[in-house]
Amino acid sequence: MKKSLGAKTMIYPTPVLIVGTYDAEDKPNVMAVAWGGICCSSPPCVAIALRKATYTYGNIMQQGGFTISIPSEKHARYADYFGMVSGKSVDKFAATGLTPVRSALVNAPYIDEFPFVLECRLLQHIEIGLHTQFIGEIVDVKAEEVIFDENGRLDIEKLKPFSYAPEANAYYGMDKFLGEAYSIGQDIQKKLK
Repeated sequence: MKKSLGAKTMIYPTPVLIVGTYDAEDKPNVMAVAWGGICCSSPPCVAIALRKATYTYGNIMQQGGFTISIPSEKHARYADYFGMVSGKSVDKFAATGLTPVRSALVNAPYIDEFPFVLECRLLQHIEIGLHTQFIGEIVDVKAEEVIFDENGRLDIEKLKPFSYAPEANAYYGMDKFLGEAYSIGQDIQKKLK
């Protein structure tokens, strides 16, 4: 029997996304965002939700673009730190020693040490309530060669992304390979024919 938990901001897995922006003085900033994901395939788009009170909110509105760096498990402490302090008062790159890289496609930085990056042009924003949803058109995806498999495809086991568990207030890594998509459910599909 399922237990009702009420209306909550819960979905699993919840991604850990590091959003990069520049402020009005061209200072690079990053923040951890858990409310986000792919929202359109053509054009390729990603959506993130931010409160107006965040420093990043104003930066995106002013600059018209942002990046999303995907951290590996070994970067979990940096991601956590990025969600604990505001770029208004702290230079997060100086504090962590990580390297900001200026995107050539959008006016935003990404983190050199993180292996997977989306560069996004702001397509639109929607006021929802406490949060504003920013929809960014993905203009490029960059990935370190070390996270590709022998067939030239991204290998999630090499990327080692992790997720955030809102109820537990904790981070969790990937567990194990379960099977090929569009394959492990074929036995059910065959039964229906």
